[in-house]
Amino acid sequence: MDQDHNAPPLNPLPWVVWVLALPVIAMELVLSLAERGLVGGAQGIGWRLQAVERFGMFPELLKYQWETGGQPVAELHRLVSHALVHGSFTHAIFAVVMLLALGKWVGEIFRWWGVLIVVLGSAAIGALAYGLLVPDLRAPLIGAYPAVYGLIGAFTFQIFTNLAKVGANKFRAFSLIGALLFVQFLFGVLFGAGWDWVADVAGFGAGFLLSFVVSPGGFQRVLDQMRQR
Repeated sequence: MDQDHNAPPLNPLPWVVWVLALPVIAMELVLSLAERGLVGGAQGIGWRLQAVERFGMFPELLKYQWETGGQPVAELHRLVSHALVHGSFTHAIFAVVMLLALGKWVGEIFRWWGVLIVVLGSAAIGALAYGLLVPDLRAPLIGAYPAVYGLIGAFTFQIFTNLAKVGANKFRAFSLIGALLFVQFLFGVLFGAGWDWVADVAGFGAGFLLSFVVSPGGFQRVLDQMRQR
């Protein structure tokens, strides 16, 4: 069998996926090195906590902004910046691997701006759900998982539409999210868990629904359905 010796060792990723992933990778690299005393000196040990305080989404702040019409506006960045910071290296590496894998698949089908809207929109919707729907919540939301679940939503949307085209059972498309939520439930029972799953589920729903508009031909498909009504 002939082999292409000029082929890259790794399948290339869409550039927008790298734009989304590299800030997460850079943040975790700096924080991990600081925790090991390799950068930042003695103060570097506290950089992760400072990053959480600077970029994390705090429910009490979000509820205050909701009551004041978005004030202070400068803090609205937390709706998406929470995705940059993770609780540990392991927490971050799983998020990055899933972001790259799912981003590659979605990025090869969606336009670059569609991927961007799905990822940022899912992160923001997940943060809103976490901050506003869970009562008496104090722990900040951090991590890229709501955005990753948004990509899972976009992935599910493609399977959903492909199954619909061939007349198969469309709801088989939701088997992946069902399995992930089941595993998350087991971990919660065995090891204890917070309310992060609310943000993840909301991120998935946002990614799935946004795909109806931002997928190739999606906006026209929505317009056609509106005209039929």
